[in-house]
Amino acid sequence: MSLIDTEVMRGLNTQGALSHEDKALLLGLELTPRYMSASEVLWQEREDTDQFCVVKEGWAYSYRNLKNGSKQIFNFYLPGDIIGIRDFGFTRRLTSVAMINKGVICPFSYQQLFELFGRSSLAVGIVATATRQQAQLSERLIYLGKYSAYEQLTHFLYEIYLRLKRIKAVENNSFFMPLTQELISDALGMSSVHVSRTFSMLREEGLVIRKRQHVMLPDPEALARLVEFNDSYIDEFLPPSFSELLKS
Repeated sequence: MSLIDTEVMRGLNTQGALSHEDKALLLGLELTPRYMSASEVLWQEREDTDQFCVVKEGWAYSYRNLKNGSKQIFNFYLPGDIIGIRDFGFTRRLTSVAMINKGVICPFSYQQLFELFGRSSLAVGIVATATRQQAQLSERLIYLGKYSAYEQLTHFLYEIYLRLKRIKAVENNSFFMPLTQELISDALGMSSVHVSRTFSMLREEGLVIRKRQHVMLPDPEALARLVEFNDSYIDEFLPPSFSELLKS
């Protein structure tokens, strides 16, 4: 997955807002790939903020270790996502980040980020990416505070399904999801036992079929209806007016 093929940049490209120079600059971020092993830590909370990275292959997650020995997961990163953009403007990392499975990341520096910001269309793309990541966190706060465990897992699975569908990683409503019950429980604030029981309920109702690291949603829209899923924070493309402003 190339950064230029991700949702926001693809939208800008479709609208004619990306020049050949813009595309070359984006592709230049991928010239120094790092091959990562499963569970490898990219950086720890409170380390110096010196670079960002794009996930080219594999999954990663951001988290914070709590005093009671537990872990709170904030976000899962899929191929094409930018990691560390929330740390922009801070000298220290706000969270730790680690790989889930083996993969490839492409690190880039503050200087390279400033070069991207120097081009209006790319600046729009980077800012849009950051705000969408923040929207995902905000949405999670809502359903963690108001929904039952059954609804939380339903919402979470449908969100993952939509994100993967946007990067063409869903086939016949099936997708690869390398998340253990422990990782899901740390993200949703549920026990692993509770996650297992909830998966069983969804399976018995014919809503979710999970076989190890593969998940199938026989009727994705049924999950969306169950939690009245508002997909605007994931599915909405950049306003067409953006491209007109960038061309003016």
